[in-house]
Amino acid sequence: MTTDASARAIKPELLRTYTEDFNKDRANLIAADAAVSAGVLKAATDYRGVRALPRDFSIELKQGSITNQERSGRCWMFASLNTLRYELMHRWNLEDFEFSETYLFFWDAMEKSNTYLENVLRTLDEATDSRLFEAINWGPSDDGGWWQMFAALVNKYGLVPKSAYPESENSRNSDDFKQYLNSKLREFAAELRRRSVAGASEDELRALKDEYMGTVYRICAVALGEPPEKFDFFARTKDDAEDDADGKDESCKCEGKSDAKACKCDKNKDKTGKDERPQIREIGITPLEFYKKYVPVDVNDFVTLANAPLKNRPFNRRYRIRFSANVAEAGDMEFVNVPLDVFKKAALDQLTAGHPIWFACDCTQFALRKDGFFDQSVVRVDQLFGTEFTGDKAHGLEYGDSPSNHAMTFTGVNLGEDGKPNRWKVENSWGKDAGKDGYYVMSDAWFDRYVTELIIRKEYLDDSTRALLAAEPVELDPWQPLTRRCR
Repeated sequence: MTTDASARAIKPELLRTYTEDFNKDRANLIAADAAVSAGVLKAATDYRGVRALPRDFSIELKQGSITNQERSGRCWMFASLNTLRYELMHRWNLEDFEFSETYLFFWDAMEKSNTYLENVLRTLDEATDSRLFEAINWGPSDDGGWWQMFAALVNKYGLVPKSAYPESENSRNSDDFKQYLNSKLREFAAELRRRSVAGASEDELRALKDEYMGTVYRICAVALGEPPEKFDFFARTKDDAEDDADGKDESCKCEGKSDAKACKCDKNKDKTGKDERPQIREIGITPLEFYKKYVPVDVNDFVTLANAPLKNRPFNRRYRIRFSANVAEAGDMEFVNVPLDVFKKAALDQLTAGHPIWFACDCTQFALRKDGFFDQSVVRVDQLFGTEFTGDKAHGLEYGDSPSNHAMTFTGVNLGEDGKPNRWKVENSWGKDAGKDGYYVMSDAWFDRYVTELIIRKEYLDDSTRALLAAEPVELDPWQPLTRRCR
């Protein structure tokens, strides 16, 4: 490579050529007017692409109210809880339900802090500018995470309804809380390393870590409030009786009988306004008891499937990512990398059976956040800028252009006449004002390109994929593709 500075510079004569070419093309001038006035995404929106993605689905699951992670990076937690609440609502016949995200957020902050300090103790011989230590030190207790982190928290701490531990200002808007928690953790890390150099033993360093965790607890409790050890739970089940126009039960047998005037099927007779729906009531239940009694699925019965077509990540293998745990004793994150056809079939089988799916993707690519579309035919930035975007899934992962950065839930899919999917219904956690009442529609082509992880119940894996769960995992370093936490 030449070291001549003039060879590396943008040449003035080329700039003149660029501007002449730009201004003599009418399409460029129209595109500039639209983009400067309305922004790139609005200017690039193709109404024909929008019309090609209607919001009706041949397979659709009835979910509860849309949730809102607000200004926090808890998408993975919301998507996980949305997956479980669907199962709880339909098991117990509830009209709506929401778990407390703040409850798990508290314990996630505690566990990530502990694991960070443990990882510091594991890497005392690493230079602070080594690639490994930089990966560990990047976000000691940041908000992001994955399904397996969620499962580790649930296994250890259980779950509570939102009424038992509601949102706080620092769970809704977590930046300030996490900024100062992370700063304190890095101070602790520096002191542990300094004490190690000075000759402190492993037992002395771990005792110091335990002392530091008392400060971490205080910070978390001040920011979020202490989590409940026990709580009361109350809910009413749905009234499924369907009445006819006269207010009678459809199964009424009184019609035509001589004593029909005394029919006791009349639902409007002697109504007092009292809510007579059956009740669920628990007094002083613990979070673990609540999880085991009311959630009809085991969080350990799910597997992370990835579709990462990378040469250095062969398909049909099990992988483990070093230093990826949030709960130190729970172990690092694992996934099975499978071809797209296996990946998609598992998703279709689970949705068809009536179960939602946690998934991760790059939510920023060819997406309309406000209008609720994920599709390259809707966001025609290629037409706007006059250039094709040809990178494939492997390119996006290898070059960090489309890493997984958001988790959501599939709650529906539409099958065409050929029985193949053409669009997917997505439940998001950005509130009702994002998308169509909180829901998004995703084209099948976008699924193929940008969805990289699915959480699938083991019963919907094919035999060859299920067999991979017993294989020895290939270990990956924490800075490699598919290691970034969803936010």
